[in-house]
Amino acid sequence: MSKLVPPHGSDTLKPLALEGSALTAELERAKSLPKVNCSSREVGDIIMMGIGGFTPLAGFMGKADWQGVCDNMTIESGLFWPIPITLSTDSEEVNQGDEVVLVNGETDEIIAIMAISEKYSIDKTHECNTVYKTTETAHPGVVMVMAQGKYNLAGSIKVLSDGGFPEKYSSLYMTPMETRAYFDDKGWKTVAAFQTRNPMHRSHEYLAKIAVEICDGVMIHSVLGGLKAGDIPADVRSEAISVLIENYFVDDTILQSGYPLDMRYAGPREALLHALFRQNYGCSHLIVGRDHAGVDDYYGPFDAHNIFDEIADDALVTQALKIDWTFWCHKCCGMSSMKTCPHSAEDRVLLSGTKVRKMLSDGEDLPETFSRPEVAKILQAYYAGIKDEDKVEIKLSGHSAK
Repeated sequence: MSKLVPPHGSDTLKPLALEGSALTAELERAKSLPKVNCSSREVGDIIMMGIGGFTPLAGFMGKADWQGVCDNMTIESGLFWPIPITLSTDSEEVNQGDEVVLVNGETDEIIAIMAISEKYSIDKTHECNTVYKTTETAHPGVVMVMAQGKYNLAGSIKVLSDGGFPEKYSSLYMTPMETRAYFDDKGWKTVAAFQTRNPMHRSHEYLAKIAVEICDGVMIHSVLGGLKAGDIPADVRSEAISVLIENYFVDDTILQSGYPLDMRYAGPREALLHALFRQNYGCSHLIVGRDHAGVDDYYGPFDAHNIFDEIADDALVTQALKIDWTFWCHKCCGMSSMKTCPHSAEDRVLLSGTKVRKMLSDGEDLPETFSRPEVAKILQAYYAGIKDEDKVEIKLSGHSAK
């Protein structure tokens, strides 16, 4: 019997993806249904519901759920949920009671069938203020919300596609059922998730090693969905993380995998969502470092730590493993944190993501006290292959996502 944490709000995972003859029949029926185009973020949410990552959701949220999540981080039933999971449209043709096929707006691929139980409008400004703490259009999450359609559609869904993630990412892409089976096979009871949309440098390695000391294992869990301009592609990240695991971690203490969501850059609220769906993946802890899921200076460096103290004790089983800002200290002669290093800033190797990207795009070497040479070599090769005009875009990017 599994000793892992239970799924969120349920005794079992609730994947919404169809298989076999049921999938074949619904794909055929979908051809005759009206289409609703989905954004990249919405497609990611659908795939996540398909694999059970958003257990126990049965579909997209209605207005009462949306309001409760924005205001109190709970859906209408009282279940904890920190960020609205919604679908929007500008269509005047689809209405409550209709069945529609949800298609990827970029590829026209059939993703799901939805039974519409509600069609409603929302106050987008209110969602931005409550979830993102800003309405500034420089914030990429605000851009996502403001770009949504005039109406939201609520209702249960049947998921008909895996979005091509298994084919594109091979063994890197794992479902909650697969990660849980992996952890059970290893005999792990406590597992810490390390969230990343970036390559892992020495500080990230140190965070993961702290977690290995505390838990049976660590899952390095990479974003495979949409990112913003200037972020490192998933395949390059994966290669860099693989060499780090191979050379600097004890065997059978680390699992590298990925998940299909787009980043929302919602800072503290997104940290809570990361903990919630990692519970579905079987993780007992989420590593939360400095400015988790933040962008620019919209959130304080430890707002994502503090928000875990503001929710009810029974909101989540998965707990935050809160770790201070980490770095190499020349006087300590090793990795340290603000809690353990008594020395001054001049003794510490502190490089921002923006500075690292600029150094790489300029062909400069990263200091070995910041990045393992095997990792730096992979990143330098990637940046060397980027077109000059794209390098300029990276250097001038206004977003500094941590």
